[in-house]
Amino acid sequence: MNDMDLLKLVVKAADDKRANDIITLDMKGLSTVADYFIICDATSERQTQAIAREIIDQAEKHEIEVKRSEGFEQAKWILIDLGDIVCHVFRQEDRQYYNLERLWGDAPLLEITLDEEV
Repeated sequence: MNDMDLLKLVVKAADDKRANDIITLDMKGLSTVADYFIICDATSERQTQAIAREIIDQAEKHEIEVKRSEGFEQAKWILIDLGDIVCHVFRQEDRQYYNLERLWGDAPLLEITLDEEV
């Protein structure tokens, strides 16, 4: 599975659990941590956990290694490391507070369309 397919898989998983304002940042040349960040939020801790769980389940179903995840218990900011792609699942208030979009304002936004099956 190439990066674009994995991006679509993650965005679809988040969208299936009704994540809010899903964005993808192209981090190539800006970060040594990952090539892409996917950022989304939810209105409650339970929904934040459901989104993160769906991302992890879909990755594992497609035999993508989940290198690390953290923040699941507190469910305010759950980070899921899929190698070249790092997913940030926030509770709405915490997303506004940390404002990764502004912090990484130099990163181009990628348009991920879900019109085809992954």
